[in-house]
Amino acid sequence: MSFKEMQEDAEKWTSQFTPQYFPRTGILAQMSEELGEIAREINHLEGVKKKKEGEKGELGQELVDLTFAIVCMANSHGINLDDEWNRMMEERHYKRDQNRFLKKE
Repeated sequence: MSFKEMQEDAEKWTSQFTPQYFPRTGILAQMSEELGEIAREINHLEGVKKKKEGEKGELGQELVDLTFAIVCMANSHGINLDDEWNRMMEERHYKRDQNRFLKKE
């Protein structure tokens, strides 16, 4: 699924609510919460902190929750994430950072 499709899905789903999107500070708070949940899942998977009895949560779902919040932020600002992704890849990864990291031989 492309960012365009994700943005269209989010737009369709959120269009049934008023306001359609939380205030931007609310979306930012949601993004922070989701990032914390991702950190918690990583800690469960790779750290010393194991899940409590009956505790749920999956890394993939937590990543998607953060992605949804990011898509909502982009939509509320009228940002096309496909365009921004392509611009970032071109400017940073294919130019500026092209020789920044150790490459496979």
